[in-house]
Amino acid sequence: MNTLNKYLFKQSLVPFLLSVAVITTVLFLQFLIRAVDRFLGKGLDVITIFEYLFLNMAWIIALSVPMSLLISSVMTFGRMSQQNEITALKSAGVNLFNIIKPSLWFSLFVAILLCIFNNFVLPEMNYNARLLAKDIYQKKPELTIEPGYFVDMIPQYTIIVKQLDGKDFKDVRIFSKNDTSEQTTIYADSGNLKSDGNIITINLKNGEIHEIDLTDYDYYRKIKFDTHQIIISLDDLILNRTSESNRTDREMRVPQMLEEIQKNRVFINAIYKRINDIKDNLDIEKTPSDLISIVSEIEKLKLKKSKEISKNKNQIADGMEINEEIIGLNNTSRQLQNEFTILNNYKKTNNKFRVEIHKKFTLAVACILFTLVGAPLGILVKRGGITIASALSITFFLIYYILLIWGEQLADRNLLNPGIGSWLPNIILFISGIIILKQSNRKN
Repeated sequence: MNTLNKYLFKQSLVPFLLSVAVITTVLFLQFLIRAVDRFLGKGLDVITIFEYLFLNMAWIIALSVPMSLLISSVMTFGRMSQQNEITALKSAGVNLFNIIKPSLWFSLFVAILLCIFNNFVLPEMNYNARLLAKDIYQKKPELTIEPGYFVDMIPQYTIIVKQLDGKDFKDVRIFSKNDTSEQTTIYADSGNLKSDGNIITINLKNGEIHEIDLTDYDYYRKIKFDTHQIIISLDDLILNRTSESNRTDREMRVPQMLEEIQKNRVFINAIYKRINDIKDNLDIEKTPSDLISIVSEIEKLKLKKSKEISKNKNQIADGMEINEEIIGLNNTSRQLQNEFTILNNYKKTNNKFRVEIHKKFTLAVACILFTLVGAPLGILVKRGGITIASALSITFFLIYYILLIWGEQLADRNLLNPGIGSWLPNIILFISGIIILKQSNRKN
């Protein structure tokens, strides 16, 4: 049996290495075609270009390894089935699971290596690749803005945009930070970012600036603008960007992401406390916890106050006092909307971290599952050629990747548990592998 295991291991190793080389080369060439414009006219030396390309090899390898296992499994067992080696082994009393077991052990070994790579090597290379990319872009750092998530790289502000249209932002929201006494919130329909010398300028159009005193909600100021500029010192931005705290989720190890999740929980709890304080001040019951319910309660209070004004038409002083209370309720309503906006985005950020934590393990486990699917699939088709193997493998891999992205997006939007969203493609892949394994066992 040891001789058989060695033979099956050797049969899996060569196609795997060949598949890794081919797929990595294809993905690398696609990346190089997209990245070549970044190098033209920059006056970069060859070492810098090679360093940038090398650093971006990390995510290419993370994608190519699982797919290579799928292709090599289909190729290996397809060839063995075509040459009746599978039939001969089964006639000798070797069951199908023992035939594919060496490949499963090999995929487990690759999965462990990939898990270590995803947790320690990939984040560092992604991080260094992003920092080097900032220098390549005219040697001027630019903000990496991702729609729907906080950009926390500016000392004074936190920015979130709903969507990007080229270099233009749509539906921009900017929140002040590092100020416990007053909160400033800026809304704008559109905007863009430009860098000039040592200055970065955020240009905003058609928006409002809201300022509220956190110690006295009755103080509220709103300023409308057609155009507004926020000027940021480049030196401050560079200093912030080199710190570990400003890494994205794909640039962090699991302990770092867990630490960020815990930090965000502190902010989330502080927001809930402010919301509960507002409810206590308004004498609203603890039951309503969502924005719509609380705002609905505030609207009831405003309606009640309006009726009191109608009853006290002849008492000017009482009417003015009640009217001020209504203005205060309007300000409180706006503040609640700001609080819930910040709260939801902190939750989305935490979900994004949780999804990335799961992905570091799900892609590694997928290596084993791709072998579980690929081996019996190759036996069923009985062809070991690169064409049929690639076609079947790409189909399965695309389905898997679409499910992975779909689950990730649902989890990011807080519509699905991050664990379920991340592991669902693996569960489906495992079930598919068992079904195909049973079908191939019946037909051989």
